Amino acid sequence: MGYEQGLSGLSAASSDLDVIGNNIANANTVGFKGSTAQFADLYANSVATSVNDQIGIGTQLSEVQQDFSQGTIETTGQALDVAINGSGFFQMSNNGALTYSRNGVFQTNNQGYIVNAEGLNLMGYAANANGVINTAATVPLKIPTTNIAPMATQNIAAQLNLDSMDAMPTITPFSETNPQSYNYSTSVQTYDSLGGTEQVNMYFAKTGTNTWNVYAGTTGNATMVGTVDFSTAGALTTTTPNAPATSAGNGYLTFNINTTDGSGTPQPLTLNLTGTTQYGSADGVNNLTQDGYASGELSNYSIGADGTLTGSYTNGMTQVLGQVALANFNDPNGLTDLGGNEYGETTASGVPQVSAPGTTNHGTLQGGAVEESNVDLTNQLVDLITAQRNYQANAQTIKTQQTVDQTLMNL
Repeated sequence: MGYEQGLSGLSAASSDLDVIGNNIANANTVGFKGSTAQFADLYANSVATSVNDQIGIGTQLSEVQQDFSQGTIETTGQALDVAINGSGFFQMSNNGALTYSRNGVFQTNNQGYIVNAEGLNLMGYAANANGVINTAATVPLKIPTTNIAPMATQNIAAQLNLDSMDAMPTITPFSETNPQSYNYSTSVQTYDSLGGTEQVNMYFAKTGTNTWNVYAGTTGNATMVGTVDFSTAGALTTTTPNAPATSAGNGYLTFNINTTDGSGTPQPLTLNLTGTTQYGSADGVNNLTQDGYASGELSNYSIGADGTLTGSYTNGMTQVLGQVALANFNDPNGLTDLGGNEYGETTASGVPQVSAPGTTNHGTLQGGAVEESNVDLTNQLVDLITAQRNYQANAQTIKTQQTVDQTLMNL
């Protein structure tokens, strides 16, 4: 029987060497998970044999168990490199056939879709034109090539100080071109619905103790939009609109400007003067903002910890473009290896549980990085020596049996 045990041992040691060799070969494969050969003993199936007299007839490979422990995360700086920190797999699509991977090296193809080296599409949740994520189903993620739409300015926020020591203008009728008809002026660039720019000028003329007229409009078209009053402590107390301008509350004046580039006209603008003061110091601006922007081209993008794909545009705006999804399984060891760092679903693995990164039992993502192979070369080399010794020892078993057989034949 020595031959049977020895041969099974040689086969097992050979399988062990194959597994270890595969681990070593993939020590630099991104997202690779090392494997360990597991073995079980063999016994002859005989009801007549006493339990105490059973002699094993060797060993067999019971399974090749994968180690899904976390690999080291290495920063690459590439925008579409993504590492999974924790459990989960990227969901990939090959013309609708879904596979799963830990390899997060991606790029865009000629149609703008995010793909891996084999051309498989990265799946995730789509975002609409307003950046709202739809988590109803996963779809191939795509980097849009269209410009982001402009946003017409609706609100101007101006926090000023109007000098309480200013004298009233010496020229009574207001004129944009005559600085003697007002005390202070400032301006801000606004945007219309097509992304065209209009400079809106604001003028302030003192008309009495703690009282100022406010003028606003595009160059050459500024008109009086209201008055503001201040308390003896310098705080803004009353805002009174001058028709057709209106007021939505204290500190607010709403007026219209006309555009000429085909955008929506007239364009309503609300001037928010909340926080404006009248102190005995120089006229000036403390804060001046507006909420519109021009059209912009996509300049770069990034992937956040929750998988959110965010685009940055040349107009300074950002927008959500989509969200990478992760799939998890009740038994990852039940997945079947497909090669190319891809796994397939089986009945043993269970159905994929797809969700956003960072939710339930799904790991988080790190953009601009990859997960290295979790193979420890030092341990593998030690295992390699052990498997080699096992192979030699089983060969020695066969050699010993041959010696015994020769002795019998020489009797």
